[in-house]
Amino acid sequence: MRRAGRLLSVMAMVGTLVAATPAHAEGRMQTRQVTVATFNIHHGAGPDDRLDLAHVADVVAGNELDVVGLQEVDRHWGERSEFVDQARWLAERLDMHVVFGANLDEDPPEAGAPRRQYGTAILSRFPIVDSRNVALPRPEGGEQRGLLEAVVRVRGVPLHFYSTHLQHDSQVERLAQADAVNEILADVDRPVVLVGDLNAEPGTPEIERLTTRLYDTWPVAGDGDGHTYDVLTPHARIDYVLASDEVHARSARVIDTDASDHLPVAVDVVITAALGPSGR
Repeated sequence: MRRAGRLLSVMAMVGTLVAATPAHAEGRMQTRQVTVATFNIHHGAGPDDRLDLAHVADVVAGNELDVVGLQEVDRHWGERSEFVDQARWLAERLDMHVVFGANLDEDPPEAGAPRRQYGTAILSRFPIVDSRNVALPRPEGGEQRGLLEAVVRVRGVPLHFYSTHLQHDSQVERLAQADAVNEILADVDRPVVLVGDLNAEPGTPEIERLTTRLYDTWPVAGDGDGHTYDVLTPHARIDYVLASDEVHARSARVIDTDASDHLPVAVDVVITAALGPSGR
């Protein structure tokens, strides 16, 4: 049976879907190798603004990405993406698990049609045993942003994986959103990976705040400037993979592709954590 039959949605949140771990194995430290990534997919359109969601899928498959945080994902949003549920489409195409977080949620164009939604998603080759989407503050009334969490069961080891997209045109809002993210992470079991389009460059106050709890994997494991935007003339590093200390970054790379207006970032990591009976 294809994994697509077990697709998960934030709108119908999951409980624990994993077989019980033997009691004698719980608490034993384990290591797991995983490739994690962030990818702002620009609703499946490249720099020419031509819709090609299959190109996005090819990037994920071709780079053997295990857990990917996506931003700018449409779900029945409109003509620009042909009213497709892009998260589900990608999951079915790639035979991966998925959760979606709707940060914009609007009435459908006609009665009986699905609601128009836009937000973030997480694709995983490993089972997702829990998920939630938390609205982030917007003190200046900017676009609603969110923090999407998936608890991923990596061969028995739970990983708390987050995808987010901070406000693009207001540092005040980004700082408030960074503070909110830190508050959420303070109550979460580790290990943790946070990925996303943070719309801020290294050394800015918002990045400094987010890296008080997590570390930036690029300086540790990447080479060069790591610029991710824009795809035609990369000049800024605004897409990040941040991690807790239990997640050791071995190598990081910016993927060269024109599937979006952003370049994705992939990081090979080793997770050290205990086996547990549940994802949270």
